[in-house]
Amino acid sequence: MAVVELDKAEKEAAVAKLQAYFKDELDTELGSFDAQFLLDFLSEQVAYQFYNKGLADALQAVSHKMEEVGELIYDLEKAPPDS
Repeated sequence: MAVVELDKAEKEAAVAKLQAYFKDELDTELGSFDAQFLLDFLSEQVAYQFYNKGLADALQAVSHKMEEVGELIYDLEKAPPDS
């Protein structure tokens, strides 16, 4: 299974958010090194679930829109002329 990868800026922002969360909510200082390890763990063990949920949501949205397109195309059908 592929790990969800973040670029350097995204990783730094996520580490800072983890540190802020630990300080504000848990009253615990989380060093940068530990925050990076936690982020790596979450990326390997949990992130795929959010990624897969996003894909499922996108697929559902596209499927819904395709149904709408199908209905619009059906509405364009012409009736045979009256004989």
